[in-house]
Amino acid sequence: MILRHIFSPPNNTRLGNLCGPTDAHLRSIEAALEVRIAHRHEQFKVDGPKAKAQRAMEMLQALYEMAAKPIPDEVVQLMLAGDGAPEPGDGPSLSTRRADLKPRSVNQALYLDNIAQYDITIGIGPAGTGKTYLAVAAAVDALHRSAVQRIVLTRPAVEAGERLGFLPGDLNQKVDPYLRPLYDALYDLMGFEQVQKAFERQALEIAPLAFMRGRTLNNAFVILDEAQNTTPEQMKMFLTRVGFGTKAVITGDVSQIDLPKTQLSGLIDAERTLRRVEGIAITRLTSADIVRHPLVARIVDAYDAARAQEEIALALGSAPTLPAPEVTAPRTGLPKTRAPRSKNTL
Repeated sequence: MILRHIFSPPNNTRLGNLCGPTDAHLRSIEAALEVRIAHRHEQFKVDGPKAKAQRAMEMLQALYEMAAKPIPDEVVQLMLAGDGAPEPGDGPSLSTRRADLKPRSVNQALYLDNIAQYDITIGIGPAGTGKTYLAVAAAVDALHRSAVQRIVLTRPAVEAGERLGFLPGDLNQKVDPYLRPLYDALYDLMGFEQVQKAFERQALEIAPLAFMRGRTLNNAFVILDEAQNTTPEQMKMFLTRVGFGTKAVITGDVSQIDLPKTQLSGLIDAERTLRRVEGIAITRLTSADIVRHPLVARIVDAYDAARAQEEIALALGSAPTLPAPEVTAPRTGLPKTRAPRSKNTL
């Protein structure tokens, strides 16, 4: 289907901001929606499947309306990722430093609703779906409303397939690299000064999972991040730390487990064991909920498809075939010779 549209009244500044540097915004829309966009001055033509061509034209119209100033790349990418996103106001409103914070997909809105409604919520999904960020936002909102007295963020100190050895420094410096993603979310949602003040009055605590043993957490908002790298024993230990007036959120990506191959993930075990327990909500996020670069969703889908093929091959009793190694043909021809050195004679 071919759709044509003329932006009126024509405005060269808006048209330039709409297209982006060297038409970068148009190329992003083409790649994400699998359409072709051609334009000459204010006349635009979109060629592609009917539904996708209409969505592309709607995006162009929306971008033109906000093109009074340059449009950042991330705005275009978030709009592309927002296919099927809920209307503004859907899902709970959160009080954080980010005034524009809102769920950008139906599953994200369901995830926030579950966090608000249930005492324990498990969020499972690939990278970029906002599992940790939204959980931290809900925790910051609860602290601002005085619904909890403190926020406790934790994650297992497991290396991502690397052996880092002994890290220098004191305890905080040793665990800081593992907890850096949680700091980043806090700084974005609260601001650096507010985070430092929260640490000083002990309203904010970040610690490795091993330090949770033996504690009872009352009137707190507790988040366990990277839960796919816990063992079933660690997961049970964490879940039994929940006290009165406490909310717990567990997040993880079961496709990125860094445990030894023979070790069962505590997140997978918890999903199987707790799915029928009353008072616990499990939210599954997919590649459609990814709000990062559009390539991230395609990368996740490609890995999922490859893993599914491997599982089918193993079920059928045949190992997945690997491409044959390239064979380099032997060199032919006469060997290189070196001219003899001349001897100077007296």
